[in-house]
Amino acid sequence: MTTPTEAIDEVVPATRDVVLDLHRRMVRIRRFEESSGKLVETGEIPGFLHLYVGQEAVASGVGAVLTDDDQITSTHRGHGHAIAKGAELRPMFAELYAKTTGYCKGRGGSMHIVDMSRGMLGANAIVGGGIPIAVGAAFASQYRGDGGVAVSFFGDGATNIGAFHESANMAAVWDLPIVFVVENNGYAEFTSQERHMRLVDIAERAASYGMPGVIVDGMDALAVREAALEAVERARRGEGPTLIEAKTYRFFDHQGIKGMRIPYRDPAEVEAWKSRDAIRLIETIGIERGLVSAEEFEGIWAEVEAEINDGIEFARNSPDPDPADILDDVYTV
Repeated sequence: MTTPTEAIDEVVPATRDVVLDLHRRMVRIRRFEESSGKLVETGEIPGFLHLYVGQEAVASGVGAVLTDDDQITSTHRGHGHAIAKGAELRPMFAELYAKTTGYCKGRGGSMHIVDMSRGMLGANAIVGGGIPIAVGAAFASQYRGDGGVAVSFFGDGATNIGAFHESANMAAVWDLPIVFVVENNGYAEFTSQERHMRLVDIAERAASYGMPGVIVDGMDALAVREAALEAVERARRGEGPTLIEAKTYRFFDHQGIKGMRIPYRDPAEVEAWKSRDAIRLIETIGIERGLVSAEEFEGIWAEVEAEINDGIEFARNSPDPDPADILDDVYTV
């Protein structure tokens, strides 16, 4: 059974603006994912989705310390990373609806959302596929001397992939400005961590390549932000990569919003992790420290709900692709 990380002692520094920023990022991710999942369930959106619900603190904590010039690569569970990096909900919904107003003109779908204007180099349906891409982006920034940092998000299972090990070694040897973020939710699809590796802490793998390995409570956005800030600043100083292992959990199944298709997780385990919900945690911290009122948090939920409804209506009313354009954007010269 995967056990939730212990609650962080409330010594992680925070300001009102930081709490509000992290909260809004997480609420936007949560409501986008919940809404999208229900739309797939009713058949209004085609296909299926890998939802990020439960892991919002990781993307939000990292995204909060990045600029539009910094670049990230994502995974098949990538909506949260895109939103945390500043992606707009209208073109995201439109992409899921396969409409021409989507980020990829409806051609990419859920697992290939890209927003180059904000440094979102794309989600990737291949496990570990985004890691070498981020290394390439980091190398380009180092070569140009533009001060940019690359971040690659991936899961625990991806650290068993050859691309991870080759990328980590290259990044360390060349002191590339990159942060590797392992979102360890305890499962590689349906396989628990103890069944696909002997390690308890994936961060130990960092030492093999001569880089720092940091473990952080992935349900605490403030803790993630603090760890990410240190790693990003280190990368900007030219001191090389960092591996951050965020211990987190996804609340829904591997894909979809319904219950488990096969009984691979103990329901008590799921409920234990839900009791440490990242959004509830930061709301509690904000209120108890006197930084943000409950009414202000409620206001953010209401504002995001309006943004969600607007995005869905925009997608519904957007034009479908024209079959005559099927070869557009396939090749470039």
